[in-house]
Amino acid sequence: MKIRRAFADLSPGQIHYAECGDREAPAVLLLHQSPRSWTEYREVLPLIGAHRRAIAMDTVGFGDSAAGDGPAGIEQWARVACELLDALQIRQSDVVGHHTGGVIAVELAAAFPQRVRGLVLSSTPYTNAAFRKARAERPPIDEVAPSEDGSHLAALWQRRQGFYPPGRPELLEAFVRDALKASGSPEDGHRAVAAYRMEERIHLVVQPALLIRATDDPFASPHAAELHEHLANARIVDIEGGMVPLPDQMPEAFARTVLSFLETLQ
Repeated sequence: MKIRRAFADLSPGQIHYAECGDREAPAVLLLHQSPRSWTEYREVLPLIGAHRRAIAMDTVGFGDSAAGDGPAGIEQWARVACELLDALQIRQSDVVGHHTGGVIAVELAAAFPQRVRGLVLSSTPYTNAAFRKARAERPPIDEVAPSEDGSHLAALWQRRQGFYPPGRPELLEAFVRDALKASGSPEDGHRAVAAYRMEERIHLVVQPALLIRATDDPFASPHAAELHEHLANARIVDIEGGMVPLPDQMPEAFARTVLSFLETLQ
């Protein structure tokens, strides 16, 4: 199935997105982790697009999207996602987010509840005070100092390697390409997540939600139970063997899980 790519002129500048499927079908907006881009969903788009209008956007400052003028922030990114729905004349959409994308999806559902029908939060952290404290005490995730010999590129690869499946170097290559393409630091997305006060917003999320727990993702899988406590209309589904790059690691299982949930919504 053909993937169509385009830009929309929104408040930060030109925002890039890719889509697949019938434009008259119900929409599904897919939001990526940091510092990835829409390519995280390259294999997922046709699978969901066979049943829905699947749209994967590049978050502000990542992929081919403009950086904008303001500081990176979850609230801004959610607002721009809503602007994209406006530009595409989509009144209501289901929203899927992975890692950072899941945090953006929470804010999108909280700030613009009439625009979000259902929510899929994949490997999404619960960003409360305890999360922020722990994050502040850890070294940067994806930030490395540039070096003349290019060894910082290997450092980017090696920092992530333990959280990616063995024998899949193409997944790490995709990560490094996106990290290098980020308008600011590859760490900006992680900083935005750490600054987001989800505990003050999550009570506004009333939409039916699916929490996808990638069982081999040590960063995010422990948060599924916390999120479940705060989301009355949520349930958890495990994807066994899923790791940090779940959507492009296991696109069939990911798409199948998303579509099965969406079919339950009225």
